Parts: sequence; C-alpha cells; structure tokens
Amino acid sequence: MSEMGGPPGPVVRPYAMTGGRTRSRYELAIEALVITTQYGEERAIGLSLEQQSIAAMCRQVRSVAEIAAGLRVPLGVARVLVGDMADEGFVRVHQQPDRDEAPDLALLERVLSGLRKL
Repeated sequence: MSEMGGPPGPVVRPYAMTGGRTRSRYELAIEALVITTQYGEERAIGLSLEQQSIAAMCRQVRSVAEIAAGLRVPLGVARVLVGDMADEGFVRVHQQPDRDEAPDLALLERVLSGLRKL
C-alpha cells in the first residue's frame, strides 16, 4: 500500500516501459480501437509483461484509453506500447480515417462508461 492508502504504483517507471520514447510511429487517438491478432495470441508469451497484458485485454476490442486505464499507465505510454505491437503485427488498430471529424458520441460514452467501471 502507498502512503495515500491506495495500491502501490507501478514498479517499473513508465519511461522504462517505452525505452524512453514518448511517441509512437502511429498517431493513435484515445478512442482508437485495438484487437489482438491471431499472431499476437500465438506469440504473447514472448512479449513484455505490459504487452502480454495488452494482448490479453484486447482479445475483446478495447480503446487506447481503456488500455491505459487497465494498465494504470499514462496515455502516452499506452500509445507507444500499442504502436509497437501494431508494428509487429500483434494487434490491429482501427481508428477513424479523418481525425479532424468529431468522434462518435456513442463510442465516447461507451469508453467513459468503461473507464468508470475500472
């Protein structure tokens, strides 16, 4: 337990999870949807613990925001981890082609509802 009475923070610092990188090759929106590929399922055992967690979470479609909340890491860290996994073919990312468009309100409500449940 931490001094504040909550669960302890992550043992590994977020920048260590990403090798010090703060950006991914991808510009992932928080509402971008992620799902584990068959290749990702088959190779999950060889991934880092964080990536194994992402692969397990994304057996069902999850947003980048849900992944960050589930891992209890900053959004930027989740974006880098998911981007790396997408580069390797472990996950597939679906996002709106034109990021200038307003995101679907129903999707944002589902993301918010999911975050509240955590």
